[in-house]
Formats: sequence, C-alpha cells, structure tokens
Amino acid sequence: MLTGQPATAAAAGPALSVDVSAARHAISAGIYGLNGGDRAFNAEIGQSVARWGGNATSRYNFKNHTYNTGSDWYFENIVADEEHSVEGQVRSNLDRGIKPVVTVPLIGWVAKDSPSSHPFTCGYPATRFPQQDRFDEWDPNCGNGQLDQKNLTGVPADTSIEAGPAFAGEMVSHLVDRFGTAAQGGVPIYELDNEPVLWAHTHRDVHPGLVGYDELGGKGTATAAAIKAADPSAAVLGPSGWGYCEWVASGVDGCGPGADAAAHGGLTLSEWYLKNMKDYSDAHGGKRYLDYFDQHFYPQISGDKDPKTNALRLRSTRSLWDPTYVEETWIGPGGVNAPPLQYIRKAKSWIDKYNPGTKTAITEYNWGALDDINGALAQADVLGIFGREGLDLATMWGEPKPADPGAYAFRMYRNYDGAGGRFGDVSVSATAADQDQLAVYAAQRSADKALTVMVVNKTGGDLTSPLSVAGFDGAGAAQRFTYGAANLGAITRGADLPVSNGRVDATYPANSITLLVLPAAGCSASLQVNGDWDTGHNATVTVTNDRHTAMTGWQVSWTWPGDQRVTTAWNTTLKQNGAGVVAADAGWNGSIGAGGRTTFGFQANGRAAPLTLTCTRRE
Repeated sequence: MLTGQPATAAAAGPALSVDVSAARHAISAGIYGLNGGDRAFNAEIGQSVARWGGNATSRYNFKNHTYNTGSDWYFENIVADEEHSVEGQVRSNLDRGIKPVVTVPLIGWVAKDSPSSHPFTCGYPATRFPQQDRFDEWDPNCGNGQLDQKNLTGVPADTSIEAGPAFAGEMVSHLVDRFGTAAQGGVPIYELDNEPVLWAHTHRDVHPGLVGYDELGGKGTATAAAIKAADPSAAVLGPSGWGYCEWVASGVDGCGPGADAAAHGGLTLSEWYLKNMKDYSDAHGGKRYLDYFDQHFYPQISGDKDPKTNALRLRSTRSLWDPTYVEETWIGPGGVNAPPLQYIRKAKSWIDKYNPGTKTAITEYNWGALDDINGALAQADVLGIFGREGLDLATMWGEPKPADPGAYAFRMYRNYDGAGGRFGDVSVSATAADQDQLAVYAAQRSADKALTVMVVNKTGGDLTSPLSVAGFDGAGAAQRFTYGAANLGAITRGADLPVSNGRVDATYPANSITLLVLPAAGCSASLQVNGDWDTGHNATVTVTNDRHTAMTGWQVSWTWPGDQRVTTAWNTTLKQNGAGVVAADAGWNGSIGAGGRTTFGFQANGRAAPLTLTCTRRE
C-alpha cells in the first residue's frame, strides 16, 4: 500500500472551525480544468475548461496544421491529424460542454509546409549540421542542435515562416468562422503563446535571443489587439511564464532584477507586464486587452515518493498562499533567496496595483505523484486553496489516469457520490489550528444550500478533531465521504455523523481526504383535507420553518396524480402548469420565525388524492 507519510498512532487532532457567514465569495468552476486527459473522466468530473497549449503551440500554423516540437523532441515539424488540430480540439471540447483555451503564436515564426511522415523537416538537420551530440533514432537527419553541449545557430527558414500579430488575428478569424465568436459559443479565451522567456531554449532554432521586457510587451499588446479585433467578445490570457524566474525577471536579466528591470522602472516582469497592458488599454480608449493574468506553477520538487519528498510535497502547497512559508527548494534561502511566494495573493496584489479587474489563472501546474495517495492529498489541498483564494482559472498539466489516486482528488470535489455530487460553489471561512496536519476548506452549495467541508489529513495517523460550525442551520446530521490509503480504488460512504449545537466530532483517517456534507435545514409542508366530494375538494396546507432562524420566503410544490386542478386558492401565489403546482408565499406571509408555521388553502376539482409536498425556502 502506498502512503503519504509513515503510519503513526492515532492522536487528538487540531480543532477545525467553519463560519458560513464569513469570507463568502464565489468559487469559479474554471479552477477544475485540465490540459487534456481521459474523456470519460473529463465528463465524470464535469471538466469546466481545457487548454490547448504547451511548447508545440508556439509555432502552430493553423493553415497547414503543422507545429514544431522544439527542444522537446529534436525541433521537428509535425503535421497534426484532424483530431489533434486546433479545430479538432476546439470542436471536441465545445461538443462536450468544455470551454477551450486556445494558444496563439507570439514568437514570430510558425511551421512551414512540411512532409507528414519521415524524414521530417527539422531545425538542425544533419545535412546542414553533420556533427551534433544526439540525433533522433527514428529520424536520423534531425539533431538536438548542440555540439559538445553548446548550442548551434539554426536557420529559421529551415522549418518556419515569419508570422506576426496579423497571423494571430487570422487564426482567431478562422476559428470564429468555424465556431462563432466567444459570445456565440465559440472559443472564449485565447492565450498569448507559452512560456516566452524560455523561447531561447525551447525554440532556439528560430529564437536564440533572450526575451526582454520590450519584446514581450510589444508582441503581447499587438497580438492582443489583433485577437480583440477578430473577436471583441473573446478574452485574452497571458503571459504564461514557466515559473518563478519568469514571474520576476526577463530572459535578459535571468532570475532577478538586472539592467532590463532597471530600464523599466525597477518593476518585476509580472508587474511591468500588467502595467504595460493597462497603459496600452488607456491609450486605446480604455478597452481591456488582458483579461487573465496567467503564470505556470510547478513546486520545484521531484516526482519521487520517498518520505522526505512526500512531506515536502504536502508542505509546499503553502507556496500558493502562506506569507510565512519559507521556500525549501532552490527558490528559497538555499538558492535565489526569494521571499515567501504566496503566489495567488501576490498575483492579486500586482493586479490591484497595476491592472485592476484582471482575473487570475494558472494554466499549468502539477504537484506530482498522482499515482500515489501522497499526490492525491496534495492535489486535494491545491484545489481547496484555489477555491478559497479566489483563483479564476486553472488547468492541470500532466493529468491523472482515471484510476490514479490523483483522479480521486478531483472526484472528491466534483463527483464524490458517483451521482454528480459536488463541493460547494460559495467559499466560506474555514480554519484549522494546524493546517500542516489537517487542511480544511468549506463552501456552500447554491443549489440546495448544503454546507460542504473538505478535510485533508496530511499525517500518517488517524486524527480525531472537533469541527465547530457557525452561521449555518443544518438538518441534524453530516454525511461523510472518505478517500484514503485504506482503499485507493473507491470513495467510501461512512456512517452519518451527528451535529449537536453546531459541533461535529469526527476521526479523519491517516493519509486521507474526507468530505462532510451538512444538508441545510429548510421547511416542510403538510396537507389537511377539509372537505371531499364527487366533483371537488378543499384543503389547508401548513408550512413549517424547520430552521433555527427565521426564513424570508417559501414555496410548496406538488404534482397531481390525475386530472385534479386548483380552482381557487388563498394566502398564496399559486401557479399551475399541467399537473404541476407551485404555491409560493403571498409576500406578507413569507417570513416565518424559527420553528414557526403559516397556512394557505385551496379548492380543486376532482376527488382528493394522496400528494407528495415539497417545501423549499426562498431567499
């Protein structure tokens, strides 16, 4: 059995608390995105967003469906089949109700017309560079572009043709012609290339020079303008840097402030990028040209699953939010000595200062070990953090297989009961006395007002902890769903837990994810037949507030089993649609105190029959 950390004895765990009335904000469905993955799994979790991106898209030519692999694989031009073309990917996602994010090239080059089979066109052909360190065993004319581990200077025209911002505009216009505008249900978001500061490495055959502030800013604004001209309703996302160094510095400066930063007001690359986009907007009538500020996030730890790495993986999620967390990788004191990243909060502070109103995105991330319970714990923690911190969009790169523990982390949020049960969509305050032992996240569901509480036990021992719940009227019991090391093949439904005076006591198994679902108390309705004759009957309905607090509105619905229809009603606003009836409060009687009651009545044709009444409260 794979575990997150070595097993230890059960112990008293940290206290947990939830306040449904505090820190309320919507959780974006866009945080549950993937870059690809198994289609059945995508459908199971109700995948919200899919990104078509990565290094290969930097030189994708929509006119010939050809891309270049860059340094990922010998700089080869590959002709995509219909399924893997941009049109095929967009159509597949739209047909499945998934919003596609499409990357457009910014680098200045796209792949030229090329053969669709070996020998491929490539950036460092042996016919031009006979001496190289390595060659593709499947296509020996294509080399890695290095000799004695030193880069060779490629000839861009060997693989590519020049393509500026106008080309991106043509690409968007082409997709609009095929699928409509974003407002019409077409592609909603376009991404400004992929990890541009790495072009001098990933696409060095056509872009060997280091990327500076001005190149990134100039190409970014021009391409964003071309996108918006082709589809004014579409959103633009960028700059999609690879990680910490690209967040703070240009390729010219490296991984910290240098001459390039000094020439741009001493701002980090992220700060200046946001400001530059805002300045461009201000100079063009205030039109927004950057809708999502996006950076990639990888925790810079190995994919190993030894106890030391597992423990670091679970701590490292704090890099997303914790102002006290000191980085334990090369980013921290042992390397470039960066201050605490608290990335999502830092990104929001940059936005507030330099380009207010811009949304936040992380279109690549992966904490690793998705085939292990440890990776599942980290992923569940990350999804909770995304929701609590108000991230707008996230797409995982390197998706889990459907049977992987990492896939179950998604299921805990998106299909915990096998019937589409989901974590709430309105985040509320949730705290743990020790977040490194038990991480806790809470949200209320808009649909049924249920409270959902996700608890991740990051330790190797069972922990028994009290959960206090404030600001919530529950129905009296908490449903419990658990995924953990004890059963890696299923989410287990446990016995319901009693809720007494706003407190739930529960034991959270070692290396596990537990979801508590607290149904909201509401109202109930009962019917009393007052008179029944051959051609009609009349009745009184009593509405009872089952909550511990007052409610401000109610409605009762039922369906007639035969031809009965209401002919007269009082003390209610009643609507009929065929056999369906909805009787709502009349306004003046909508407010019912805790435990209180009100009544309404009706007369109907036909004999009385048993009815199932459903009462729901209206806000």
